[in-house]
Amino acid sequence: MSDTDLPMVAIVGRPNVGKSTLMNRILGQRLAIVEERPGVTRDRKEVEAEWLGRPFRLVDTGGWLVGGTALDRKVSAQSEQAIRAADVVMFVVDATVGITEEDAQVAQLLRSLDVPVLVVANKVDDTRHEPLIWELMSLGLGEPHAISALHGRGTGDMLDALLAALPEATEDADDDADWEAESRDGTVSVALVGRPNVGKSTLFNRLIGEDRAVVHDMPGTTRDSVDTVIETEAGPIRFVDTAGMRRRSRIDEDTEYFSMVRALKSVDTADVALLVIDATEGITHQDQRLAERIDGAGCPIVVLLNKWELLDEERRADVLYQLGQRLHFMGESPVLRISALSGRGVHRLMPAIASSLEQYHTRVPTRRVNEVIRAAQQAQPAPHGGRVLYATQGAADPPTFTLFANKELPASYLRYLERQLREAFGLGATPIKLRVRRRGN
Repeated sequence: MSDTDLPMVAIVGRPNVGKSTLMNRILGQRLAIVEERPGVTRDRKEVEAEWLGRPFRLVDTGGWLVGGTALDRKVSAQSEQAIRAADVVMFVVDATVGITEEDAQVAQLLRSLDVPVLVVANKVDDTRHEPLIWELMSLGLGEPHAISALHGRGTGDMLDALLAALPEATEDADDDADWEAESRDGTVSVALVGRPNVGKSTLFNRLIGEDRAVVHDMPGTTRDSVDTVIETEAGPIRFVDTAGMRRRSRIDEDTEYFSMVRALKSVDTADVALLVIDATEGITHQDQRLAERIDGAGCPIVVLLNKWELLDEERRADVLYQLGQRLHFMGESPVLRISALSGRGVHRLMPAIASSLEQYHTRVPTRRVNEVIRAAQQAQPAPHGGRVLYATQGAADPPTFTLFANKELPASYLRYLERQLREAFGLGATPIKLRVRRRGN
């Protein structure tokens, strides 16, 4: 059973009622960022969860707000999309506050839809607060389930009720689940990274074909990593939209710090990283630091110069010069000039990803590796009598070569051998690891 075949459960409600805390409680880990402040969750975050062996998709949404700013309205629209796509809705209300105008509006929408609803009365931390839940009967959505997402009180009974509301599972669900677990291993992960407000979420939405991440001209809109798996000609690809990363000295909020940590984790587990740069601002020092961090993670990088259409010829030449000066260590990494907003140039992205992955997964026969190393040493011997006696590829993802040498080889000579291997096997911009082991003559 694929992710899209699993029933969807949407967690909705106004800001700061404990939706993300409830999601973390169900998952048993701190996946969603939680802070006692409204507006922390802005995008829909979708993950797989299970209760008593029954899997389902769990969607944590941003808080529903009446009126508010343009960003607030976009967040509310995201919540409404999740509600309309859900098989079951968990409507979270703060029992200690009672019914607010936002709660009443969400309830009105839910009553108009043909979807099962569980009213979750959160923050009922002890028996003294239990009488508060009966006010919520006036929402017209059935009997509330009293829980404490923070402490776990009542969540087991609530999840039992959730399973009863889910569509019936097919007979071969267990077999499908096993197949799904195996197929996920082959899913390629592509992380979109960059400074705040460079267009990552706009590009993310264009790539997956829907308005999944909230896009707004305010730096830091994406506060957590949001991912979606789409089917492509190259197979399933998981696109991960990460929070914008700034210099640590400029991070003055706990939420933003954890967003950065989550973004870096996405980079470390990615098969390919898309470094999105705002071409109108040139290649900044922070872009350079981010590129170094991605390069250190060992995955292929595709550089995207976004908003390219806004530059004149002189400015374009300057940006390309900066690219060569500040990101020279990235070698032959593909550089695409795009407009995430209009879609111009985005069609070249999938072929670049496919090419990077092909290089990343390259495996070379030992005989060919030794032929290239032998020819390289004949053309330019190592200094001080150094010599590679034997070489082999020990691993892929990225290509990793083990060199057995008679003595320590200088870094400059190892860079020379790396270039020869890269050129001989068409490895382009993919990272290469060389491991040198001493072995006597």
